Amino acid sequence: MALDRKQTPNDLNAFWMPFTANRQFKKSPRMFVAAKDMHYTTADGRQVLDGTAGLWCCNAGHCRPKITEAIQKQAAELDYAPAFQMGHPSAFELANRIIDIAPKGIEHVFYTNSGSESVETALKLAIAYHRAKGQGTRTRLIGRERGYHGVNFGGISVGGIVNNRKFFGTLLAGVDHLPHTHLPDQNAFTRGQPEHGANLADDLERIVALHGPETIAAVIVEPMAGSTGVLMPPKGYLEKLRAITKKHGILLIFDEVITGFGRLGAPFAAQYYDVVPDMMTTAKGLTNGVIPMGAVLTSAEVHDAFMQGPEHMIELFHGYTYSGNPIASAAGIATLETYKEEGLFERAAELAPYWEDALHSLKGVRHVIDIRNSGLIGAVELEPIAGEPTKRAFAAFLAAYDKGILIRTTGDIIAMSPPLIISKAQIDELIGTLGDVLKALD
Repeated sequence: MALDRKQTPNDLNAFWMPFTANRQFKKSPRMFVAAKDMHYTTADGRQVLDGTAGLWCCNAGHCRPKITEAIQKQAAELDYAPAFQMGHPSAFELANRIIDIAPKGIEHVFYTNSGSESVETALKLAIAYHRAKGQGTRTRLIGRERGYHGVNFGGISVGGIVNNRKFFGTLLAGVDHLPHTHLPDQNAFTRGQPEHGANLADDLERIVALHGPETIAAVIVEPMAGSTGVLMPPKGYLEKLRAITKKHGILLIFDEVITGFGRLGAPFAAQYYDVVPDMMTTAKGLTNGVIPMGAVLTSAEVHDAFMQGPEHMIELFHGYTYSGNPIASAAGIATLETYKEEGLFERAAELAPYWEDALHSLKGVRHVIDIRNSGLIGAVELEPIAGEPTKRAFAAFLAAYDKGILIRTTGDIIAMSPPLIISKAQIDELIGTLGDVLKALD
């Protein structure tokens, strides 16, 4: 007998869920069975307002017709084509369209399957780039405390979230970390970029002096750190990182898996902050979260360093079975068309002030110790329960779900990033309901 997909399976044991309290979930499962535009439908028929764009990825909302139709058509026409020594038109067309909206100076696209794989690819490209340039001593990678760069070994090595790192051994050698930019004593309740903290970028000079610039391949940061709790770059911080990396011949990589594709009201954070790196990692909003796909965007300088030697030789020994998958490529093209036709990047920019005011209306609500925002991203930080970190925010997450809104928590921070199609009335509903939840928390 076929499973009715709108019913909860009678055995939840086999699926080991990622980043989930599995035992708690399986005692009281929360199941989504359908979605449309701004809402999920639960297994018991309730509507839940999506305050997180799924997982920072459904920027155009759910089950959008153009994207759905493109996937259906492509699956029936060309289901799979190898990307090694072969091609198909959609992968090239999508790459062109990505470059059309990318910052000036970014000219090439290397496809992956996820943000984690985009990070791994960018780190490998950085090391290989310097070797191709005759600087093979440049192998060291610099990340940042509280940084999130996916869950593969390279990503957790340059990342700086302790629970993502400490269970998995010694990780990659030759990695160092910049200090994080979260200064709550100086920057609490900031709207947009905080005033204090640009000087933290100067620590890169200390790291360079410690190891020698000739040993350092790349610095990778999220221009706005998302998964760690929505940390905005202080004014002048990214500009300093760009200047220091250029001074020492170090590549700068922006992890734009969250900030890419309109989340801040511009195509990419590089444009929003007017700082252009050498490489950008992307995923999530590239296909609206519908089909797994990622991409590393590179400057011509990075790409061209590999285009040497005999033309029949492979220039880069790296790639994935699903790089530029036809169905994912079709989804990506349709997603970019949806963003453009509906003016969703511009809509995010226009809604940002309303979102900001709504979010900061929670200042003074019980347990709230900080609020921060940029574009259509916001965070509400809660005072932890003494001796029980994360418990208060998780209680808020469960209560919010029961009241019909989806939020995301990281530590005792509530993070929100709604689809760019959200209305002002839905912003009021989301923030109003969250306020009710917070007022009732112990």
